[in-house]
Amino acid sequence: MELEHIAESLRQSLSGDPWHGPSIAALLADVTPVDATAHPVAGAHSIIELVLHVAAWTQEAGSRLRGNPPGIPAIGDWPASVGDAGTAWASARRTLDQAHADLLELVQRLPAGRLSDRVGDLREASLGTGVSCAVMLAGLAEHNAYHGGQIAILKRALAAQRGNGPA
Repeated sequence: MELEHIAESLRQSLSGDPWHGPSIAALLADVTPVDATAHPVAGAHSIIELVLHVAAWTQEAGSRLRGNPPGIPAIGDWPASVGDAGTAWASARRTLDQAHADLLELVQRLPAGRLSDRVGDLREASLGTGVSCAVMLAGLAEHNAYHGGQIAILKRALAAQRGNGPA
């Protein structure tokens, strides 16, 4: 049952209808490439940067479930977008969607006994190590909700800049 709950929490955070507000997919549905690459809040990441960051850590969680040692995601903690806004935004969305689909497939095939396996030997909060697979996956759903909130705030800032009020 715990494995099913974790899988559902991950699905809800990225593409479902979570109780806390819109999923990341719902937040991104009307984001244009121009808005995705904008920096409406000084010192804050852009929407595309947040999407690539979420995708990177989703890929890293999948890598860990495949038995690879934990570390910084293969594409980096804060991967840079590449290309013009339209190409970069389409690529970022595909990267996130694929990472999410791959992770959900892995979680659905994961033997329940693996949930208690440790991810790394030492506790390092910035890498999410020294915890069980269950805690890592629950933490990833929380990570998604956190960054989804940031995306929502950036969308409001963009709407306010255009004089449209809150999004």
